[in-house]
Amino acid sequence: MNKWLVTASIALALSMGGLQAAGNAEQGKTKAAACIACHGPDGNSPSNPLWPKLAGQHAKFLEKQLHDFKSGARNDATMTGMVAALSDQDMADLAAYFSAQQRQGGVSAADKVAAGEKLYRAGNPASGVAACMACHGPGGSGNPAANFPALAGQHAAYVEKTLKDFRSGSRANDANMMMQGVADQLSDAEIAAVAQYIQGLSK
Repeated sequence: MNKWLVTASIALALSMGGLQAAGNAEQGKTKAAACIACHGPDGNSPSNPLWPKLAGQHAKFLEKQLHDFKSGARNDATMTGMVAALSDQDMADLAAYFSAQQRQGGVSAADKVAAGEKLYRAGNPASGVAACMACHGPGGSGNPAANFPALAGQHAAYVEKTLKDFRSGSRANDANMMMQGVADQLSDAEIAAVAQYIQGLSK
C-alpha cells in the first residue's frame, strides 16, 4: 500500500509539473509586448521580411528556438538579448500565443515558382536533395510530432537567409544536421527559387 501511495504521488507530481510547463496563450499575449516591434502584434512581422513570421508556427518548435537562443545553440545578437531574462514558462507562454495566431499568406515571384515548386515537391535527384515536402508537408504545414516547422507563407527573404545560414554552418541547431545536409547541396539560385515558392504556399 505504501509503495502504491509513493508511486501515485510521484505520478501526480510529474503530471502537475507537466501542466505547469504547458504554455498559456493569454499570458503569452501579455508577455509578447517586447516581441511585437519586430514580429508584429499577431506574429506576422510586417516591417522586415528578414524577421520571421511566428504566427501559426508549432508551439513546440517556437519553444525550442527560444531555448536555443538562450543556451547559445542558435546565435543571433538581437534574440540572445531578448530571451536572456525569459523563464521556461515565459517561453512556453509566448510559443502558445504565437502558435495560436493566423499566419498571413504571401505572393511568390512568378519567375521562380516553377523551379521552386519542383525542388519543394521532388527535390533534386542529381544533387541528392530530398523533397522539402517530405518533412514539411505538401502544403507546408510541417510536422509538429517530429518538430519540423510550418513553412507556408513564410517570408522568402527569411527562408533564403535561413538556408544559407544552414549551408555556411552559422546555424546548426537542426536535428541530426538534416537541414545543413540539405542546404549544403543547394545553389543560390535553387535557394532563391524554393524560398519564393514557400512564400506563396498555402497550408
